[in-house]
Amino acid sequence: MRTSLLIALLVTIPNLASAEGGPDISGNWTRSDGKTRVRVASCGNQICATNTWVKDPSGGEAVGDRLIMTLAPQGTSTLAGSAYDVKRDASYSLEISVQNDQMQTRGCMLVGVLCKSLNWIRAQ
Repeated sequence: MRTSLLIALLVTIPNLASAEGGPDISGNWTRSDGKTRVRVASCGNQICATNTWVKDPSGGEAVGDRLIMTLAPQGTSTLAGSAYDVKRDASYSLEISVQNDQMQTRGCMLVGVLCKSLNWIRAQ
């Protein structure tokens, strides 16, 4: 499962969810291992996370890969919903938690049987 984009959470949303009580995930994020950067922004009625930089594209990730997310606030620091990976034609359940300038994403397939979490740091 290629989840760097998925949890990618990860393309500029004006105060994405804070008006409804959830965290603002808009902007640029760097995966904690430094291998991927994404931009999170609105795209129509949804939210998109788009890869803007990939250290090693041989793993299947590429600049421009996009994840389309439908999210709702689940409190002041959490968003939950679904995500669709355009390149892989795959859907995931998704939960995003934000604390200050750090974000953790958890994406699951197969009704929560196969999950992966990634940590992200807000980029300047």
